[in-house]
Amino acid sequence: MENQARWKVAVASVVIQICLGSIYAWSVFLEPLMREFGWSKIETSLTFTFVLVAYALAMNFGGRWQDKIGPRQVATTGGVLLALGYVLASHVNSLWGLYITYGILSGIGVGIGYSCPISVCLKWFPDKKGFITGLAVAGFGSGALIFAP
Repeated sequence: MENQARWKVAVASVVIQICLGSIYAWSVFLEPLMREFGWSKIETSLTFTFVLVAYALAMNFGGRWQDKIGPRQVATTGGVLLALGYVLASHVNSLWGLYITYGILSGIGVGIGYSCPISVCLKWFPDKKGFITGLAVAGFGSGALIFAP
């Protein structure tokens, strides 16, 4: 029974990572945004720089917060922030609006949620740490593959 439960955790973790990895589908939006708003490639691409900075800074916070309250609430908060950033970004007409919504808000969501699936899987798979970490991170990298189309 415990073996089945841990594989359910692994599948859920990969699904969470795929959703968080959707942030890497950014390149799909680059050209259409440049055409629609007349922004340069440098201006538009800066959005993803904000994503990466926010993501990196929020990961530390998310990991510490998870240690205090557990992964479920932290992962949920990360997912909600990511989705909120996407929804708000779909309504902005300015670069700074895009930077704040898609760049910072979504980046914070990914950073907060990222470590949760990995740390949970490591607890359920102490005998397969390398494999399970690789599986979860592969889910993250697959996000763009699934969401970009």
